[in-house]
Amino acid sequence: MSNISNYVIPTMVLVVVLYGIRNKTNVYDVFVEGSKESFGMILNLFPSLLAMIFGVNILIKSGIVESTLNILKPIVEIFKIPLEVIPLAIMRPISGSSALVILNNIFSTMGPDSLAARLGSIIQGSTDTTLYVLTLYFGCIGIKKIRYAMWAGLLGDLLGIISSIIIVKIFF
Repeated sequence: MSNISNYVIPTMVLVVVLYGIRNKTNVYDVFVEGSKESFGMILNLFPSLLAMIFGVNILIKSGIVESTLNILKPIVEIFKIPLEVIPLAIMRPISGSSALVILNNIFSTMGPDSLAARLGSIIQGSTDTTLYVLTLYFGCIGIKKIRYAMWAGLLGDLLGIISSIIIVKIFF
């Protein structure tokens, strides 16, 4: 089975090349032209991505996450939610990579079958990187005013987190 996965992408590339040859398309020229177009798109996206990465690093390095944990600790203890999951819930809408690192840390320290690991996994699957998506997609097409998209996305993330907590309480 692992050998099949090694051949999927090369097979897809071969199919595209053969399709281009069949339709008498100069595949190499079309590839080069697409590469040129993607370079322009990368230049358009770079400022938005740089701003997002800069903001995430400021948030992490400033200690706001730790301060927020100290404020939320009494509330979290009332609902018997593992405190280790709160940084994941905070970082998930901002950065998927940071959230995965936090989840991996939960797996390493508490074990993959722990309540925190199960809750973290469900949160990871039921929420999205809202701010990243808005930065990338809206920045790509040049939308400056995001209006209600951010609030709708963050509300969806909050509902995903609340639903995850309820599901874990019911099943685990």
